[in-house]
Amino acid sequence: MSSADVAAPAAPNVSQDPYPPGSSATKLRQMLDGSSDIVVCPGVYDGFSARIALEVGFDALYMTGAGTTASKLGQADLGIAQLHDMRANAEMISSLNPSVPVIADMDTGYGGPIMVARSVTQYAMSGVAGFHIEDQVQAKRCGHLQGKQLVDIETFVSRIRAAVAARQKIGSDIVVIARTDALQSFGYDESVRRLKAARDAGADVAFLEGLDSVEMGKQIVQDMAPTPVLLNMVEHGTTPTMSVKEAKEIGFRLIIWPFAALAPAYVAIKATMEKLKQDGVAEAPKELSPRRLFEVCGLGESMALDKAAGGQAFEKGA
Repeated sequence: MSSADVAAPAAPNVSQDPYPPGSSATKLRQMLDGSSDIVVCPGVYDGFSARIALEVGFDALYMTGAGTTASKLGQADLGIAQLHDMRANAEMISSLNPSVPVIADMDTGYGGPIMVARSVTQYAMSGVAGFHIEDQVQAKRCGHLQGKQLVDIETFVSRIRAAVAARQKIGSDIVVIARTDALQSFGYDESVRRLKAARDAGADVAFLEGLDSVEMGKQIVQDMAPTPVLLNMVEHGTTPTMSVKEAKEIGFRLIIWPFAALAPAYVAIKATMEKLKQDGVAEAPKELSPRRLFEVCGLGESMALDKAAGGQAFEKGA
């Protein structure tokens, strides 16, 4: 019998998406341009937290820089993670389901205009749909800590110009989000001035970090219109907690929840570790068998792919 007589195995049943792999940036751009709805992005920091968010059914994800620094390096959000750390994590998360856009933290761009352009190119080639870049100095810190130092507006705008030029050079739709941390040091008016200058330089979305009242949220949406505005919902930080419904009513177009996975992970892991140390047993929930955890991470998809390719590794199941 020749190979031509052997029927090819059926391909796994994968749901169709109108956006082919690599076009998540286009999808995100159309989500922002096509309606007045709000794009909700839970913060994820590794493959497992991203898989859980995908299992729940979110339409977009946010790769938190603080969570990446904590999970990959075990360090605080003080600008310790650099391009290699952030890009590698963003690429891994973006690859889990290319039809779901991932917005990733890009901190300050990791250098001058040349380095910013390189960072944008690498993010875009890694499948990232959008990123935010800020106006802190290179030795940056979390936006909800005190003592932040900022570059001047000209330097900030040069970062945006470099990002836009890099995007245009490679023909990418990656969404450029301009973030300013100027509120704490220079006040609201200077923050708006910086965001408008960034918009004029080609940024697609405005991001006022650390806004401290609902009224200020309403004001920034009004002052930046029609430019979409992002709300960074860091619970128990500087910004008062707003629900997705409240943020949408105010007019925000994007909302990110950086600690949505990181905070509950700390609580659950710490409680389990304390129990193990005290009682000598971890007592994982009965429903969370190894198989169940692997199913969250794509066990079924991998088995189907192996079978469709003619493999025999899972003939007896798993």
